[in-house]
Amino acid sequence: MVGVYAVDDAASVNAAVARARHTAEWWARGTFADRKHVLDQWKGVLTRRMAQLADVVHQETGKPHGDAQLEVGLAIEHLSWAAANAGKVLGRRRVSPGLLMANHAASVEYLPHGVIGVIGPWNYPVYTPMGSIAYALAAGNAVVFKPSELTPGVGAWLADSLTEVLPDQALLQTVVGFGETGEALCRSDIDKLAFTGSTATGKKVMATCAETLTPVLIEAGGKDALLVDEDADVEAAADAAAWGAFSNAGQTCLGVERVYVHEKVHDRFVEELTRRAREVHAGTDADAKFGPMTLPTQVDVVRRHVDDALSRGATAVVGGRDAVDDPFIQPTVLLDVPEDSTAITEETFGPTVTVNKVRDMDEAVRLANGTSYGLGSTVFSKSRGTELARRLRSGMTSVNSVISFAAIPSLPFGGVGDSGFGRIHGPDGLREFSYAKAVARQRMKPAVALTTFDRTPETDTLFATILTVLHGRATQLTKKPLDLDGR
Repeated sequence: MVGVYAVDDAASVNAAVARARHTAEWWARGTFADRKHVLDQWKGVLTRRMAQLADVVHQETGKPHGDAQLEVGLAIEHLSWAAANAGKVLGRRRVSPGLLMANHAASVEYLPHGVIGVIGPWNYPVYTPMGSIAYALAAGNAVVFKPSELTPGVGAWLADSLTEVLPDQALLQTVVGFGETGEALCRSDIDKLAFTGSTATGKKVMATCAETLTPVLIEAGGKDALLVDEDADVEAAADAAAWGAFSNAGQTCLGVERVYVHEKVHDRFVEELTRRAREVHAGTDADAKFGPMTLPTQVDVVRRHVDDALSRGATAVVGGRDAVDDPFIQPTVLLDVPEDSTAITEETFGPTVTVNKVRDMDEAVRLANGTSYGLGSTVFSKSRGTELARRLRSGMTSVNSVISFAAIPSLPFGGVGDSGFGRIHGPDGLREFSYAKAVARQRMKPAVALTTFDRTPETDTLFATILTVLHGRATQLTKKPLDLDGR
């Protein structure tokens, strides 16, 4: 047993939100420099006690200490960026009022919502929720955090560590429980909810929040593809595929689940990936590269996907049916998997990967985009990486590396389609936890008064003349019109 935590009911969730409301009003009155000072102190606590937090992650999820420490380190990096850049991104700035409203001064700033609810996952119980928590706090909000019922200790540890910096303020609180506790948080007096989890649960969260018109940010599942072009560094691509598919026992929303390889390098890639897959294994011994399946029910999902692929003609060059056990699933590489099999169409969330040969990258892009998900993706190509990345229907793409975008604090993080909407990280993540406040201030009386019942026909004529002068000139096309048919 790792720990025992009391389950929060609706009454205790509402009480936490009420405390957060009081703190949010105080926190919002502070300057960006004030907030940065507090968050920098918290960053110091997290950094100095990183090993302790990593141990809690290890105990609750089973992942190796090294992977847990990597997760914590990335969260610290994001916290640092959010605290340092919130003022620049969200602070008040002047904007042009335009010629028609030249007698006005115009400005925009981004103000905090108030209280943000965060529902976090169990697979990355520090890194993922901190993508919402850190940015929400930096934007001037208070946070009530419900961690997964599988990792409550991590959530409690995070809240306690911030209390060391601000012992008298409920800036970050943790509520513990199952689905009912999350439902209570959705129905409480929060101003926005950030959710990370499955697409199915995300839809339920949206429906519940819709009852009170509470806006939501959804980071759901993925079925991420890796493309290997004919000019790719095949060894690097295979190494990336192995890490993306097998690290954290494949329990990664951004994990590599599908690989499409150009026919000219397919055999070399399979050889390299096979060798790497055979060199790693799951377990608790010192040589194990990843741990158990944290969610026991996911074992059956992995087994079902592997069985379906093999029964429909796929080949397991590593692993297979015998590799799927509870709680440890060993690496599995499946070749020639039918595109309509569940191993291709559904999120597997285990240490398995499909590898299919393609004629060219046009076919690879088409197959990679043939899913309702659109979270992350990867491209290995020396000459066409950026081009191919832009053609992939996903919120994020790494070129000649894997999942690197997640470690860059200035980049937005989020998906499209069944992978959700909204963004954490970067300037977009800061704005996600604030709202735009526009102010127009009249500096002098207008030359033409338009918003008055004293407006005359002469004023209307003058207004039309001004618009014609400003916008009515015909312009000659200097370029050939866009041919939407591609001819």
